[in-house]
Amino acid sequence: MWKKITSVAFAATLALGLAACSSSDGDSKGASSSSGGSDYPQKNITIVAPSGAGGGWDLTARSVAKIMNDTKLVDKAITVENKPGGGGAVYMAEFATKEVKNDYMLMVKSPPILINNNKAEGNSPYGYKDTTPLAQLTRDYGAIVVKNDSAFKSLQDVLDAIKKDPTSVTLAGGSAPGSMDHLVGVLPAFEAGIDPKSVKYVSYDGGGEAIAALLGNNADVIATDASTIATYVKSGDVRVLAVSSADRLEGELSDVPTFKESGIDAEFTIWRGIFGPKEMSDDAKDYWNEKIAKMVETDEWKAELERNGWASEYRNGEEFTTYLEDQDKVIVELLTALGMQK
Repeated sequence: MWKKITSVAFAATLALGLAACSSSDGDSKGASSSSGGSDYPQKNITIVAPSGAGGGWDLTARSVAKIMNDTKLVDKAITVENKPGGGGAVYMAEFATKEVKNDYMLMVKSPPILINNNKAEGNSPYGYKDTTPLAQLTRDYGAIVVKNDSAFKSLQDVLDAIKKDPTSVTLAGGSAPGSMDHLVGVLPAFEAGIDPKSVKYVSYDGGGEAIAALLGNNADVIATDASTIATYVKSGDVRVLAVSSADRLEGELSDVPTFKESGIDAEFTIWRGIFGPKEMSDDAKDYWNEKIAKMVETDEWKAELERNGWASEYRNGEEFTTYLEDQDKVIVELLTALGMQK
């Protein structure tokens, strides 16, 4: 059951979400910018990464803000705020309740917006239906990572150690138990016949904190996004044992074997996208759909994709919403297979 879901559903799932600003009552009427009749935006804009610095959400938000600012696609300044807590759930609650009409507040998210809302012990009563999906931007993959001086030289070494004594290996990730990093980390164990519940998992608020835990010897192994770890590989701080893509990646991780090459017949794809508040005005929604569509065609964005090791996978707001509807069903099916669904 798990193989069927991970290889078909998971491979179809995951890339990143860019959320748009919702206007205040007085701002909710401008037409889209292309119509020439909109007065949106009238002030600066914030993109929230609901995690600490250094993780996938943070890097995505900062990349979008930088390119929008540098290319002058948006004539108001865009800033990024980090609001960590609960693997993204803390700010998700604020976004869904306090920013409902704020056209000037956007949020970057990924599969946890679905996972945290659907799991039995989920930490968020809010999901994608409490937002306005604006665009999917990228797809990424999971990575199993150790310190450069770790005794673990392969994914199989880690699995053998867990089989011998599950308490001897601490796995960490930047999302809550049952969420994305946890699923990436326990997937190889599950496929190797290990009870995933026996794997010792410690959660942190964002990939940056998980990496810090690894480098500080507070974790033996971390599961994280492949794109966010490339810098640490280049600096020589860490080694990547395996990635969850179907084929080997390019760049700094080109020599890293896939799960399948490591004897684990499964894949895991991560999407990221941008979201606006649930009651975002039509003017703001149209504005961001237009601006994001232009951004993904720029040379600057293409260079950013290459720099971060991201694969481009753009969907506009309407297409992204349909995609999320489908993936929500997939996540429920996956969690059901694990006995973790609501």
